[in-house]
Amino acid sequence: MTARVLVVDDILANVRLLEAKLTSEYFDVHTASNGLDALEAISSFNPDIILLDVMMPGIDGIEVCKRIKSNPKSQHIPVIMVTALDQPEDRVKGLQAGADDFITKPINDAALFCRLKSLVRLKMLIDELRGRDTSRLLDEPDEPVDLAEVEANANVLIVDNRGIVADRITDSLSELHNLVVLKNPAEAINLNLESEFDLVIVSLDLLDHDGLRLCSQLRSFEKTRQLPLLIVVDPEDGARLMRALDMGVNDYLHRPVDKLELRARVNTQIKRKRYTDRLRKNVTRSMELAVTDPLTGLYNRRHMDNQMEIQLANAGQHGRPMCVLTIDVDFFKPINDTHGHDVGDRVLQELARRLKEQVRTIDLCCRIGGEEFLVILPGTKLQVGFTVGERLRRTIASRPFDVGAKSGPLSITVSIGVADFQTIGDTSESILKRADEALYRAKRAGRNRVISEAA
Repeated sequence: MTARVLVVDDILANVRLLEAKLTSEYFDVHTASNGLDALEAISSFNPDIILLDVMMPGIDGIEVCKRIKSNPKSQHIPVIMVTALDQPEDRVKGLQAGADDFITKPINDAALFCRLKSLVRLKMLIDELRGRDTSRLLDEPDEPVDLAEVEANANVLIVDNRGIVADRITDSLSELHNLVVLKNPAEAINLNLESEFDLVIVSLDLLDHDGLRLCSQLRSFEKTRQLPLLIVVDPEDGARLMRALDMGVNDYLHRPVDKLELRARVNTQIKRKRYTDRLRKNVTRSMELAVTDPLTGLYNRRHMDNQMEIQLANAGQHGRPMCVLTIDVDFFKPINDTHGHDVGDRVLQELARRLKEQVRTIDLCCRIGGEEFLVILPGTKLQVGFTVGERLRRTIASRPFDVGAKSGPLSITVSIGVADFQTIGDTSESILKRADEALYRAKRAGRNRVISEAA
C-alpha cells in the first residue's frame, strides 16, 4: 500500500529519518519544517495522511491540527501527531484538536506502518465516497463536522466479559452516550450492529474468547466491515495490537483506561463515522436522482431504456415472456389549464403512487415524459399484461383524486396500450411502437380503456 505522506517537523534530522523510512516503503513523501509551510503544502501536495510534530516554534502542532480539521477541504485527511510527550493529557489535547492517532518518540517502525496503513485505508474509502458524491461536482465544499454533534446520544456496544473494562467505560460515557454491554462475545456477530451502533469497543482480555478473532469476524462481514472498532489492550501486548491495527481496527486504548482519553477517542470515531455515513447518504441520493423522476419518484426515461434492453436480452436468451404498458392521462392539459400546474403535478404524483401499489416489486414503473408513463412487466404474457392494465385503469378511475383543486376531488382516467415481446428480432423500439399504437387506438375509441396490440 502506498500513499502521499506529509511529514511536518522543525528538526531536520527527524524529518530526514522519517523520510528515509517512508520512502523505503514506497510512500510518496513531502516535508514541511513549520506549521505555516504545512498548511500551504496541504493544498499543493494533497496528502493522504499527515505526520505532524507537536512541539514546533510559532504555530505548534495542536494549532495546526485544529486548522486542518476546521477546514472543509482538509478535514477528511488523517493526522497522526508525533510527540515525545506520552502522558494521557497530552494525547487528549491532540485528539480534541482532531488528531486521528498518536505516535510517541522514539518511533517504533512496526507501529508507524500499521497506523499509516489503517488510516490510509480509511482515507481511500472516504476519497471513493467523495468522488462518487455528485453533489460535490459544483465544487461545493463539505460542511465541517460539528464536534457538538458527537457529544451525546451515540449508540456504543461494549464487549467485555470480565467487567472491569466495561465498568470503567460505563462510568465515563453513560451520561453522554447510549451504552450496551455484551458479556457473551459470540452474540456480537448476530446483532444488527451496522444499523444499531455507531461504535464497538472490544476488550482483548476476554475470558474463553479471542478478542482478535471477534474483530476479524466483524471486519469480514459486509454489514459490519465499515463499523468503527476500538480495542482496549495491555501496554505490553504490542504484538496483538499490531495485528489488530493491520486487520482494520480503527483505534485502541491502553489499560488502565484514562477517562478523558476514552471520551476523546470515542468522539473521534463517532465523528468520523457520521462523516462517512453522510457521504454514503449523498452517494445513494445521487444514484437515486440519476435514475428517478424528481416529481413522481418513479424511474426516469434513461433508466427505462436501460432496463428495456436488459429485459429484452433475458427474454431472448431464456425464452421468457415480457410485456409493457404505455399509460397516458386522459384530458390532462385541461387539468393544468383549469386548476394550475401545482394541481397537475399532484395528480401525477398520486397517479404514480397508485401505479406502484398495484404492481409487483419486480415490475418497473417509469415516467417517460409529461403525463406519459410506462410499466415493464417481466415474465408476463400479453393477456396477463392486459389484465394488469385493466386493474390499473380501474384503480385510477374508481376513486377521485383529492389533490387540492378548488372544485374538489378530480375524476381522473387513463388510456393504456399493451404490447409484448414476440420474436428474437424484437427491439425496445419495436415493442414500444406497438404499445403506443395500441394506446392511440384506446384514445380514439373513447379513452378510459385498455387495448392490446392483438386487439
